[in-house]
Amino acid sequence: MMDMEARQVIEALRSGVPSRAVGRYFTDARPRLMKQIADQLAAVSENGTSSAMIVTGRYGEGKTHLLNTVFDMAHQENMVVSWLTISKETPFDKLDLIYRKLIANTYLPKRQQPGFTKVFNEMSANSPIASDLLLYTAKEQQTDKLYYLLKAYLNTEDEEEKYLLLADLEGDFIANAALKKIYRRIFNQTVKFSVNFSKTKHTGDYFAFMSRLFRDLGYNGWVILFDEAELIGRLAKKTRLKAYDTMAGFLFPTEELTNTFSLFAMTASYSEEVIEGKHDRENLEELMPDHQEPVKSVLNAIEKAPQLQPLSNEEIAHIITRIQEFHERAYDWTCDVDP
Repeated sequence: MMDMEARQVIEALRSGVPSRAVGRYFTDARPRLMKQIADQLAAVSENGTSSAMIVTGRYGEGKTHLLNTVFDMAHQENMVVSWLTISKETPFDKLDLIYRKLIANTYLPKRQQPGFTKVFNEMSANSPIASDLLLYTAKEQQTDKLYYLLKAYLNTEDEEEKYLLLADLEGDFIANAALKKIYRRIFNQTVKFSVNFSKTKHTGDYFAFMSRLFRDLGYNGWVILFDEAELIGRLAKKTRLKAYDTMAGFLFPTEELTNTFSLFAMTASYSEEVIEGKHDRENLEELMPDHQEPVKSVLNAIEKAPQLQPLSNEEIAHIITRIQEFHERAYDWTCDVDP
C-alpha cells in the first residue's frame, strides 16, 4: 500500500519547493547548529525567557528548509509558530504590517491551518486566563487599549462588535473612537485611555499580549520565523535603519515579550553587499549620531551570525538513502538502485 505522507515528501523534493513535511523528516544534517537551536527552544519552554538567532547561508543551501525543520521542532515542544517571508508587501520598517502578516500565519501546535480565534473564542469573561490578561493589559503595557478591547470582547453579545474587536487582535486595528463607543454601549462608562494608541508607536503591546496569551493558554512558547530577511537590504538607507531598529525588538527582546524565540534567515552575502556595500555604519553615524543603539548591535549580530556550511559527503549519502526509503514507501516498490 502506498504511503501518502511519504509521497507528499517525495513530491515536495521533486518540485524543489521547501516543505514542512520535508523539514519534519530530514533533520539530521548540521547537528551542531540544530542542537544550538534545540537548546534555545528548550530554554524558552522551560524558563519563559525570550531569545533570538540569525542564520545565514548562500542561495540554495537550505535556509528555508532549516526554518521548516524548526517549525516542526517547535510544534513537537507544544509551541505556537508564526512564519513571515519578508517581502515588498511587508517591509520590515513597519511593525504594524509585520504583526498583521505574522498573526495571519500563526499555527497552534499540531494544526495544519493557521489561526488562533477558536481557542480565543472559548475564553469566558470570568476565567483565570481572562483575569490575568485583563490585569496585565490594564497595568503593564505602554497603553491600556488592549484592556478595554479585551473586556469589551469578553462581554459583548453583538456579533458585529465581536468581529471588529477580534479583527483588531489580528492586526486590523479599530479606531480609538470606535472602541470607546463600543465600550460605552456595553458598560455605560466613558473610556479614558492612559495613552492614546498609535499603531506606529504601540504595536509592540500586541506582540507582548500574544506572547502572554499563548503562555496562559498552556503552550510552551511562541516561535517566530523570518525568511528572506536579506530583502531588508533593498530598502532605502533611512528606511533600512528603521528596519534594523524593528529587528532589534526581536533580537534583543525586552521583558514584555515572554516565552518567545525569533529566528531570522538571510543570505550569507548580506554583510558584504549591504552593510559594507551600502555603507550602513556610515549611514548610521550620519543619520543617527546620538542614537546608534540598538541598530549598531543589530549590524554586529548580522556580521557574527553562524553560516550554514556545505553538507559533508556522509550527510549527503545519508540523505540520499533516506530519499530512497521514502521513494519505496511512497510508491510501494523495492528500489534496487545503489544510492
